[in-house]
Amino acid sequence: MPTLLIGADICPIEGNRPYFEQGDAKSLFHDLLDEFEQADLAIANLECPLIERQTPILKTGPNFGEPPACINGIKQGGIDILCLANNHVLDHGHEGLKSTLDACDRAGIATVGAGENLAAARRILVRELKGIRVGILAVAEQEFSIARKDSPGANPLDVIDFIRNLREHENSFDYLIVFLHGADEFHVPTPRIKDTCHFMIEMGANAVIVQHPHVLGGYEEYRGGHIIYGQGALVMDEAIYRNLKSFHEGFLVKLRLAADASSKMEIVPFTQSAPVPGARRMEKERANQFRRRLEERSSAIQDDA
Repeated sequence: MPTLLIGADICPIEGNRPYFEQGDAKSLFHDLLDEFEQADLAIANLECPLIERQTPILKTGPNFGEPPACINGIKQGGIDILCLANNHVLDHGHEGLKSTLDACDRAGIATVGAGENLAAARRILVRELKGIRVGILAVAEQEFSIARKDSPGANPLDVIDFIRNLREHENSFDYLIVFLHGADEFHVPTPRIKDTCHFMIEMGANAVIVQHPHVLGGYEEYRGGHIIYGQGALVMDEAIYRNLKSFHEGFLVKLRLAADASSKMEIVPFTQSAPVPGARRMEKERANQFRRRLEERSSAIQDDA
């Protein structure tokens, strides 16, 4: 029974940056490191372009960008695939995206959700795990980072194209995970996001993982599929949020796949960048409280009001 491990946003900025550059996975992932090492496939979202030089675009919000050497900590952490469909992947334009793709390629880390054009960005990445073909598709809400037919960027959230993409490639995978980078930061999901996730399950996804909210979002079992409405950041030290307790809490999602393409989900609660560096398992009592809050929020999601 293969195991997939899913983490949310990695952003190698501020206090964590030196540990990424040095490849110091032990300081970045502490007692979570064994989870990544034991997983058959580990996936996370890279929320920061890896750039050779500053070429920032004009946009709302911060322009992230750190040296390509930051891939060292991700590689040593045992992460196999990085999602690039997010609102920061084009923070330094085409040059920044190309540098990011090149850094990942040199490190032997696969990417999904962004590319030189829309065709590359919408590609469904497939990995075979113990006889089960796992498809990975990543989409992002349309901000400053979106790819077009002839321009680079992230794969946009487009439900029509989502269906076409699945129909075109439905015979290439047995189990499909969709990463949806969107929704409102620091808020539980809106009915619109909930409805979108439901629709993706109805159309054939087995799991939908919402990333970007940076907060505990709850989860739902829907028609045999898993929906996660926000995991919190995985490793991200951002000065403006250092006093926000919720920013420093998150959870890993562990999916155990069966031969019939069904799956069971577990969560691994952790704290991150409090203190810097990196992420650590929550101590038992705090983890129990966290799980209770997660259950309460998950229950509230059932009521659109």
